[in-house]
Amino acid sequence: MSEAALHTPTEKRVRTGFTASQYLICFWGIVWREGLRFLHQRERFISALVRPLLWLFIFAAGFRQVLGVSIVPPYQTYILYEVYITPGLIGMIQLFNGMQSSLSMVYDRETGSMKTLLVSPLPRWFLLVSKLAAGVVVSLLQVYVFFGIAWFWDVRPPVFGYLTVLPALVLSGLMLGALGMLLSSLVRQLENFAGVMNFVIFPMYFASSALYPLWRILESSPLLYRLCQANPFTHAVELIRFALYGQMNLPALTVVLGCTVLFLGGAILAYDPGRGVISRKRQ
Repeated sequence: MSEAALHTPTEKRVRTGFTASQYLICFWGIVWREGLRFLHQRERFISALVRPLLWLFIFAAGFRQVLGVSIVPPYQTYILYEVYITPGLIGMIQLFNGMQSSLSMVYDRETGSMKTLLVSPLPRWFLLVSKLAAGVVVSLLQVYVFFGIAWFWDVRPPVFGYLTVLPALVLSGLMLGALGMLLSSLVRQLENFAGVMNFVIFPMYFASSALYPLWRILESSPLLYRLCQANPFTHAVELIRFALYGQMNLPALTVVLGCTVLFLGGAILAYDPGRGVISRKRQ
């Protein structure tokens, strides 16, 4: 038997290196670390709920009589304005959480803990996906707490909606978290990321169907209507809105899936030390 044949199995074992259980241990470690950080930062949890609750209790109450909502899918009857904006407020929670998770990545990159994570022998794409999944788990906790509070404000979707909306929440959380991760790769200093967050969050939120139906926007501004349709956040909100009532919005699902792949692929490429943005910053 040739020498090459003798060394091939060993080299293959070295290249593969890790078992499924080892990947699972790493994944659980990253999720657990993010969960502990979230629990220790109680102000982060409170702030994540204060914003949407202010919109629900104050903004919606003030505009209930002004901004009436007609019967539009997936609703089968006239609804209160609070009911209409709830999916958008859920999207707001996930949007802010995705940006805050990415803000922590910028901070970790400056303090060195992110460098320690990224130089581990596990594939970098797996580490980034694990970090993204940990952020989604945290956002799900925030969303379901918001559901519980909104229930006392007469925002009560069908009981099965709390389950059927879960896949939509996971997918929209992945998309928004991947967008934040991509942005974090483009920002060198921590203080610059806050400005980038505001530049992204507010246009995405207000130029969407989170606060008013798209047909109302079309009546007032066709240009703004087209911008809203091109906004990925609009499709994330609509995906959540339909899923709350056990329905699937196929166009929204397609856009959210496509944007998730695009944003995550861009983030993985940007964090590649050989050819990404991170490597160019070091040079």
